[in-house]
This record gives sequence, C-alpha cells and structure tokens, in this order.
Amino acid sequence: MSAPSARDTILKAIRGSLGVQDGDKAREAAVRKRIERHPANLIPERAQRGKAARIDLLVSMLESQNARVTRVRALKDIPGVVADYLRENNLPARFRTGADRLLNRIPWKNAPALTRDGGRGQADDAVTVSHAAGAAAETGTLYLTSGADNPTTLNFLPDTHIAIVRADDILGPYEDVWNRLRETYGERALPRTVNLISGPSRTADIEQIIVMGAHGPRRLHVIIVE
Repeated sequence: MSAPSARDTILKAIRGSLGVQDGDKAREAAVRKRIERHPANLIPERAQRGKAARIDLLVSMLESQNARVTRVRALKDIPGVVADYLRENNLPARFRTGADRLLNRIPWKNAPALTRDGGRGQADDAVTVSHAAGAAAETGTLYLTSGADNPTTLNFLPDTHIAIVRADDILGPYEDVWNRLRETYGERALPRTVNLISGPSRTADIEQIIVMGAHGPRRLHVIIVE
C-alpha cells in the first residue's frame, strides 16, 4: 500500500476534527443537494435594483476603485472611445484581443488610427481589450471567462486593460451572474477560469503604500454598451 499523500492526510485530519467518517451517505447527499440547487447567500439591498439603477451602481463602484467607465449607445461608438482614451493617456494605438464574437462585430475601422492584433496576451502588450461575460453591480465586479475568445493573459499582462460589457449582462448580486454563466455554458461546464475584476491591480503590502499595477494592469477602462 502506498503512503498517504499530504492531501489525504490533511483531509483525514479535517474529518477527524469534525467527527465524520468516509462514506457518510447523509453528508454526501447534503453536498450533492447544495451543488445542484445553487442556494443564494444573503443578498444585500443595494443589489436588488432595476436595470438602470444596477448600471448606475456598477459605475459608482468601479469608479470608487479607480477604474474609468464610459457608457456608449452602440458598438459603433466603441472605436472612437478607445482611440480617445489611448490618445489621452499617451498610449500606443495598438491593442490585442481574442476571437470574441462581440469584439469581432465592432467596426474598428471607424477609428483608422487603431491597430488590432489577435491571440493570447504577450509580455510586451501595452493595451488589451476583453469582453466581460457579465458584471455584479453589488460590488462593481466584472466576470471574465477564459478561452480563445478572451484569453486570461489579456487580463493580466498589459499595463492597460479595456473591458467591454453589455448593459443587459449587468446583474445585481454575484449569484445572478453565476446563474447566467451556467445558462450560457451549461451546468457543470463553466470555462476553466472565471476571473473577477473590480478595478486596476493594486497592493499596499509594503508599508501600507498603495502601488498600482502590482499584479496586473494599473489602468482599467470599462465600456458599457447600452
């Protein structure tokens, strides 16, 4: 018999402290039931709002966390907004995206100065653009799913990240966004990674001094398509 792994040893210790045994059918049934039902936790009142109020709350939350937010009426308005933002911040007019269908529908030629590259993020990318699958107004949090459409590297490698989210995908609490993702991808078929982003990367680990861009982009520009 092979020696128990560190994982087995830890789990055995946890079961012992809880006073449970392997093969406890009642506990296994309870776990299965919880996984299948997706029960919601306590939903704060601020997350229980209509569509317009949810969008306003998301904007307020994002801006309070140093993100830039722009609201546009249609996809055709996005190229001009991106071009203006890059020019305003003295950034190159070149950016990278994945193969996302919504991003492919944007008429980037409306801003001739822009150059769009495709594929996974590269270490020397200054700017990337992603499509957020959803957003939780509750805390101003974007949900970005991994895959060829929106590679995770686009969220973390560049200094500047632009995220586009549809107003219809802005929901109230976290639970509603997770349920929407399950409807989109199928039960137990979510992408390998779902990144939750609530603002530019920051840390105050060293002497409580805020440092932007410590673990990812130091600029986040969110574009809401209404």
